[in-house]
Amino acid sequence: MLRIALRTLRFRTGTFIATFLAMAFGAVIVLACGGLLETGVRTDMPPERLAAAPLVVTGNQDYELPKQNPDDPEEDAETGTLAERVRLDSGLLDKIESVPGVASAVGDLTFPATVGATTVNGHGWSSAALTPTRLTAGHEPGPGQVVFGPGHRLGERVTIVAGAQPRTFTVAGLSASPDVFFADPDATRLAGHPGRVDAIGVLTKPGADLGRVEQGVGQAVRGAPAVVLTGDDRGVAEHVEAGKASENLIILASVFGGLAISVALFVVATTLGLSVQQRQRELALLRAIGSTPGQLRRMVIGESVAMSVFATALGCLLGVPFGQWLFGRLAAAGMVPEQLVFRAGWIPMLVAVGSSLLISLVAAFVAARRAARTRPTEALADAAVQRRWLSAIRLILAVLCFGGGIALFIVTIAVMTGPIAASTAGPSVLLWAIGLALIAPGITRVMVGVLRWPVRAVSGTAGYLATLNARSRTVRMAAVVTPIMLATGIATANIYLQTTQVAVANQAYAENLRADLVLTSSTGGVPATFVDQVRHVPGVAAASGFASTTGYVAAPYDGSQSEDGWLIQGVSADGAAETTAVKLTAGRLADLRGDSVVLPAAHAKTLGRGVGDTITMKMGDGATVDVRIVGLYPGREGFETLLMPADLVAAHTTAGLPTQVMVRAAPGVSTDALAAELTKLLAGRPGVVVADRDVLTAAYAKDQEIGAWINYLMAGMIVAYTAISVVNSQVMATSARRREFGLQRLTGSTRGQVVRMMFVEAGLVSVIGIVLGTIVSTTTLVPFTLVTDGSLLPHGPAWLYLGVIGTAAALTVVSTLLTTWVTLRPRPAEAAVAPA
Repeated sequence: MLRIALRTLRFRTGTFIATFLAMAFGAVIVLACGGLLETGVRTDMPPERLAAAPLVVTGNQDYELPKQNPDDPEEDAETGTLAERVRLDSGLLDKIESVPGVASAVGDLTFPATVGATTVNGHGWSSAALTPTRLTAGHEPGPGQVVFGPGHRLGERVTIVAGAQPRTFTVAGLSASPDVFFADPDATRLAGHPGRVDAIGVLTKPGADLGRVEQGVGQAVRGAPAVVLTGDDRGVAEHVEAGKASENLIILASVFGGLAISVALFVVATTLGLSVQQRQRELALLRAIGSTPGQLRRMVIGESVAMSVFATALGCLLGVPFGQWLFGRLAAAGMVPEQLVFRAGWIPMLVAVGSSLLISLVAAFVAARRAARTRPTEALADAAVQRRWLSAIRLILAVLCFGGGIALFIVTIAVMTGPIAASTAGPSVLLWAIGLALIAPGITRVMVGVLRWPVRAVSGTAGYLATLNARSRTVRMAAVVTPIMLATGIATANIYLQTTQVAVANQAYAENLRADLVLTSSTGGVPATFVDQVRHVPGVAAASGFASTTGYVAAPYDGSQSEDGWLIQGVSADGAAETTAVKLTAGRLADLRGDSVVLPAAHAKTLGRGVGDTITMKMGDGATVDVRIVGLYPGREGFETLLMPADLVAAHTTAGLPTQVMVRAAPGVSTDALAAELTKLLAGRPGVVVADRDVLTAAYAKDQEIGAWINYLMAGMIVAYTAISVVNSQVMATSARRREFGLQRLTGSTRGQVVRMMFVEAGLVSVIGIVLGTIVSTTTLVPFTLVTDGSLLPHGPAWLYLGVIGTAAALTVVSTLLTTWVTLRPRPAEAAVAPA
């Protein structure tokens, strides 16, 4: 039977190409997402600056959240990622050096050092051995001296801003490294955290067994917040953001990979189902000459699987470079370090091949089931027009999908808060889309009945013929409506989910700011004492330092915080009331000094704590701090922030300094006049500039847009795939009507009249698909916008929606008209007797 199917392939080249492309592009997307997932899991980042150290010890960036039920051994503990670099006690150096096989343990310090407009990394000279970095001229640095890279000369006096302070150093040596090296005592002072190092490079003795040395070093650092890295994992010590980036990459690839597989199943099933529908006459004749239902089923399934093997092979060839291209876009956007190595090994390949074959097998089984079970006489009667479509299985699946969609709708509104509502609102788009697709023939028939009279009134004879065709071909018409619905629904839902998230986040951020001007630094931060100097500038009503990080409430633990922890903002008690819009319901911002915190009132209630009570915080660098609650405020749900003293927060960040100073102008003082006064203060502080609050909100908005752009990219990949399905379906459906067009022309219709009829049909298909897609996206967007913004309408310009539906309509109409024009090229008599 398979040989018969393959021999008839030349008569249905169009349907073969359409199905082949659907399978191939599905494999490409699945393999690309699988490669991103493997990249995130492996986190291969070859060392650069620490390449000479076979072992590297660095801080453990993972934080295991306390269990809700500590006595339950079966409860899995959740793990979060600390936002700041976890540093190590320099006392570990002696312990590591005592391990047999260790030649030396070298502590590494890394901090920003700015020369003019260029910022490089600063290190102590002892860590030069970890690359190794060799001198090309001069000698190693002493106190007040540095070793620079190309572009400098020996004896040159250079002003370097490090630790937020400008200092002048003498160039004692030159190297090929782009970094700057200081004498170790100077580096310790400039780094700002004496007694601690960022990482420890372990150099081994010649002939030492690396495995035993690794085991010994692990024993030496036991009890410390440290991990021992080897191989390509050593590069993670150079990039503290790698852990969080890998985690984000895993989540992104998993979400969109799952969506890709679901959409691929949907697209392939639709395309293959339409292909089998168009072969009803062929299948009926095979039944009439004695073929059994099992033979027909095996023929369709075998043909599909054989096609899938070749399509998947092509998809695997294209999937790896496409995955590399996607990874490059993510790296360029700053989501992952550029040093991270993209991996797409045999596991993603196996998933892509396996899922493609399984999708093809399931789609072929569904497509062949009805044709194989129909009696020959019924099949021959249905070959021209299929009317029966609703089965018990289809109805049950539709009810389950709608039930799941309704459940997610309710959960989103009743349980979720803030941006996390997208985790339940987003997936519902597929459930609603599949549910509507399963009953699409019935909905299409109803909508054709509703639109029939307006269409005829506007388009005359062409509309009359188009609606007659639509009413008699609702099952096949539904097959081409479904991809349009899917493309419109997914695109609209994903785009407006992102625009709403960005708009609401920006709004919540701006609502907490009252500063008129902001002092920002491009050199790593500002000194804590600088805030007092700003307060004494004429025209300044209030000034507050600002720093931010992410932390966790370690005790008491109520289980409500996510793996991402809480956003913590550091402000100065003397200026917080005037520079932020936070209004306390209990306590005072003026008491925000020392080890203290201001909590959202709802969170304090959940913890069972109030003003005067103490909680334990796990800060971004892993340090544990007991803080006293000095105030409560009604935080915006989903955007709650903990307030702590700026110097306390800054001390537990990687930079170790406040990053900004927020300034409030005195009554009657213009921001321009105040900016001029502040500029005078900054004359001796390179890298610190004055900007208005719009710069601060714009920078925050830019960060939000980068995250949204990444989601646009991934969602656009899925939408492009469904758009291909739209074109495929239209081309297949239109080219299969060659005989119908020939008979129509033999009865007197001109080529132009047939084209106009198909134009109206394409418009009708577009309208129905767009309406259903809009319904699908609405069921996703409405609960999300209600939860995040209290509105029924999402944030975002209307032209985005118009662009989506315009593109869907254009693809449908253009593909239909081009295919119609090509199909009409043979003479009518030849077309009328051509195979269906």
